[in-house]
Amino acid sequence: MNGYERYFATLDGGTPDHPARTPILMRWAAEHIGQAYGAFVSDHRVLVEANLRCARDLGIDQVSAISDPLRETAGFGGKVAIHPQTGASCEEPPLAAALDLALLQRPDPASSLRMRDRVEAVRLFKAKVGGEYSILGWVEGPLAEAADLRRMDNLFMDLFDGDEEVAALLDVCTDVAIDFARAQVEAGADTIGVGDAAASQISADLYEEWVWPREKRLVEAIHAMGARVKLHICGNITHLLPGIARLGLDVLDVDHLVDLATVRAAVGPKVALAGNVDPVKGVMQARPDAIRTAVAACRERAAGPFLVNAGCEIPAGTPLENLRAFCQPL
Repeated sequence: MNGYERYFATLDGGTPDHPARTPILMRWAAEHIGQAYGAFVSDHRVLVEANLRCARDLGIDQVSAISDPLRETAGFGGKVAIHPQTGASCEEPPLAAALDLALLQRPDPASSLRMRDRVEAVRLFKAKVGGEYSILGWVEGPLAEAADLRRMDNLFMDLFDGDEEVAALLDVCTDVAIDFARAQVEAGADTIGVGDAAASQISADLYEEWVWPREKRLVEAIHAMGARVKLHICGNITHLLPGIARLGLDVLDVDHLVDLATVRAAVGPKVALAGNVDPVKGVMQARPDAIRTAVAACRERAAGPFLVNAGCEIPAGTPLENLRAFCQPL
């Protein structure tokens, strides 16, 4: 099996020859080819080269357009700076001072430079390795994007106030995520990752009221495009699992703070669980034999469709031999 076949055998209820390997590599990938992270987040050619080198050197089964969470923010008019070593940062969130949607530009994946660069990464992946590896596009989820635009502290106060403006902001963020996902699917992505990290920081009640309906709309829209959906929420999502289980996901990333058996019991037998070795203690700082043991234990606890992944991004500075052990076929 090649990577594409292995990945889809997992998602479609088949029997892969071994679990597909889908670690999140960003700064590590840039450094693996001798590039600064700033180049990785700003030039799709660097991102593609880094992903392809990692896939071939480590036996990874999916290439990815994930790089940073500020692609859409730049399209909304946020002042995003690129730093050579640390990547992208938003120097001035456009709604930090006031929740006024009139202050926002409407992002267009075809004309916003940072959004278009990600679409071009997907297009280049498709031209180079379509059918050989799964191709993962990426969008920000509604709460994460709203937090980037408004600042998280302001946004959480908005959720407690519960007025129409915050509902409108979350709706706009969802609409833009759908547009951005569509552009990437049309360019060749077979799966869209949805990063909604801020969601782990709110209560189950707030999630159900404000976030779940919009994530559900996003998932359904991506499925209607013919692509699969992966949800990535950093942190402990145990309290959100009843809602997450109703989203209709294909893949759920599971952070190391969450028990895989608990997740499986909540989401049922069909969702592929990706995770959840601790990326620092379990991969970066561990011995290769301990890493292989940890991955095997995750597979056992997942007790169903399973993708080899850490709880989150593999840190820069992780020894190459550790990642080789992590990606060694089970």
